[in-house]
Amino acid sequence: MYIQSLLRYFLRGLLLVTPVSLTVYIIVEMVKWTDSLLPISIPGLGMITVLFVTAFIGYLANTLFAKPFFDLFNDILKKIPIVSFLYTAINDLVTAFVGDKKKFDTPVLVPFDEHGMLYKPGFITQKDLSEIGLPGMVTVYLPHSYNFSGNVFIVDKSRLMTLEGSNTELMKYIVSGGVSGAIKRKP
Repeated sequence: MYIQSLLRYFLRGLLLVTPVSLTVYIIVEMVKWTDSLLPISIPGLGMITVLFVTAFIGYLANTLFAKPFFDLFNDILKKIPIVSFLYTAINDLVTAFVGDKKKFDTPVLVPFDEHGMLYKPGFITQKDLSEIGLPGMVTVYLPHSYNFSGNVFIVDKSRLMTLEGSNTELMKYIVSGGVSGAIKRKP
């Protein structure tokens, strides 16, 4: 009896401690790694350096003087065979969430049965497919839970239910298997 209670409390504690411990561990290891890149041994200096250098590069990329150089560098990366594939995939994914041309800006529910009893949340990534002979159709990205992958479907937009709220919250909801984040249907 006491062993079962102790085991139950241990498992409950493990559910609370594990996410926090893993998060702290990953952050500490990232800071250690970035600190090891610098010749000066001040804890956290590597992380601060990375933040400032990244912000400075972002600032430079927006200046009229440096913008042509960044555009040229971008074009060169897109022409190198293997690098092009990786670079454009990562670049497109990042800009889909935080760039000027955000793609994951329309969260929706896609019906998966004829009776409308089963839905999967996702994001519209192309709002008009008339150019390829599919008028009234849209492209919807459906991310997988607990995985950085997903499927792309072409769906009749009249069958979709639009959701409201933060795209980050919906992605968190999907990736966590419905445990974190929230979704709300637009009225």
